Amino acid sequence: MTLSNDLMELKEDKIREKYAFAEAMLQGFDHTPRIAKKSDAPVAQDRSPGLGARRRFRSTTPGLVTRSTARPEGVQLSNRILECDDDALTTPLQASVLRSLRRALAVAQVTSDQFADRTGLAELKRANLAGTLDASQKMRFQELLSATAMIALHVFANMTDFLLSGLSAETGETEVQCGDVEEILFDNDQLALHGVLWELDQEIAAAAIETDAQLIGLVTSFCEQLMEKVTLRAEGVSVLQAFSESRYRVEADNFEITGFTPSARAHSTTLAMAFKKPEEVVGNHIAKYQAMKLAKMLMAYDFDRKLNPFAELGGFIFTFMGDGKPGTGKTTLIQMMAGMVNDYCQVAGYPFRYQNLSTESIDSYQGKSAQNAKAFIRNVTDPNVIGFGTIDDIDQLAGKRGDRQSSAGQLEITAVLMESFAGANTVVRGNCTFGMFSNYPENVDDALRQRAGARFLVDGPQSREDYIDILHLLMGKNHSIPVGDHDLFEAQALKKAVAASYERHSRPQEDALTKVFDKVRAEIGDLDTIAKLGTYLKAIQQADERFTGRAIKNITDAVKVRAMDFELPDAWMEDPELFLFKDYETKKAMIADLAQPITVDMVIQEINRYADSEFRYADKSDEVAIENAVREMQRMEEAKRRYMEITRT
Repeated sequence: MTLSNDLMELKEDKIREKYAFAEAMLQGFDHTPRIAKKSDAPVAQDRSPGLGARRRFRSTTPGLVTRSTARPEGVQLSNRILECDDDALTTPLQASVLRSLRRALAVAQVTSDQFADRTGLAELKRANLAGTLDASQKMRFQELLSATAMIALHVFANMTDFLLSGLSAETGETEVQCGDVEEILFDNDQLALHGVLWELDQEIAAAAIETDAQLIGLVTSFCEQLMEKVTLRAEGVSVLQAFSESRYRVEADNFEITGFTPSARAHSTTLAMAFKKPEEVVGNHIAKYQAMKLAKMLMAYDFDRKLNPFAELGGFIFTFMGDGKPGTGKTTLIQMMAGMVNDYCQVAGYPFRYQNLSTESIDSYQGKSAQNAKAFIRNVTDPNVIGFGTIDDIDQLAGKRGDRQSSAGQLEITAVLMESFAGANTVVRGNCTFGMFSNYPENVDDALRQRAGARFLVDGPQSREDYIDILHLLMGKNHSIPVGDHDLFEAQALKKAVAASYERHSRPQEDALTKVFDKVRAEIGDLDTIAKLGTYLKAIQQADERFTGRAIKNITDAVKVRAMDFELPDAWMEDPELFLFKDYETKKAMIADLAQPITVDMVIQEINRYADSEFRYADKSDEVAIENAVREMQRMEEAKRRYMEITRT
């Protein structure tokens, strides 16, 4: 494999040099816990009846009273793993787990050493050992030591998780949750690894592991939690820039290190889904058209650069919301898009991963719902696959803040989705997209709904021609009823239908927004300048205070999508050599050549499309609240009437 310019290979001979270091850590070392508590601490036994055990010595020296006086305990992780079952012989999977841990420890140490060489830490270490370290450099020395600890911990957890994911495919995934990972130390890389290996030893002992699958599940859970905590700790640490901006590769394992991004093994999910062809989707012209474009956009992702040209040029849809009445075709739209991406990936030989976040993810245990949601996000955003994640009936899954009927689990999922879709750490590479679908979008938390960059109105068949087409399609072929005076599927010709659908949005569709639109035009005339368009946006905000800066961003993103209002030629998807296997810069240039300039009409239409959806949600929400209040009053009146009748008798 040819490495890209920014991808550095970790040499195999350097990794194997660290095997002795890694094996020694697995075989045994002493560690005094500083943060976590020993889970199986022995209870002091009485030496004889009536005579208690001696109390622990408490230092009276100032400054030492708060220092831990616990004795260091030997950690023998290799023996702990081999004792996980009653078999006297080592099982193949136990040996594989130990080899994975040894390999991950060695790679973590090599990566830490490379960072030390690049940042000058190696020279500072030598000066410190010689006693010649200048006082002005001590602060930077400590910062770099702490940085190597974070790097070693994350690389160790990342690679262990990566290697064990291959073993999970053999044993079947067995979910075993470990406790909270606490012994995370940042003094230096060796002490940091000692701390987490000590705690992993404690977790295995406490979990009473009985099978190899449980062992792999526990270690995987431990590594995922460790990665998450180290990533949070590494935020904003400036000295880590040299690591975050570099990419490393271990050729023998096909493993890449991209900063603090998890590198799960790239494998496709087996889809048990009835795929739909585009011609089987009747109506929903704009939603269908944008879903088809998005499916092809995903395929432009470059696995070497870990970036999609559409994400750089603008026009990539990372999150979208499809809303409509029950039975209008939301599930059909999911089946169509997933089927298209699946077929394209099979042609190109790309791994494709589809996952749906369902109500099964809501758990009564505190924090478990958030873990399920994070696992969903992590699986779909894996930079080594093409991902498509859906959240069907999101109004039931994600709780609305302030709603007393929302469970703790639902609110946990809301928090995870909000952070993942537009949080400080959100990175849009362009390899995946998330679709949120709902029959009742007004019940979705406002802030979460606004994180949907695009809106797909799934309104189903609308015209007479649409209903004839869908009747003919669903009737099948087991009949001889003539079609009559109708050109089948002529109304479904996308370019013609989409143009008409966009044209409708030259004026708002919702009554409340129409009043704002007409008032602004009467005052300032045609909306043909940036200033006038901004005046219209301010008027919308005055009518609906939820129309914030995020709404403007979503609108401008939608406008950029319109500028990329072209479909990548089908031939590019059928023959990978024409486009998919080109290098990143060539792909980017080919896409840029197809772009068209942004027009005033595009901007007005996208403002109206987005604002219409917000006004529609607000009107529905208010109307539902009013209807519920009226129904409650009617019940109370009827209850009062019946009560009065009973008291009279």
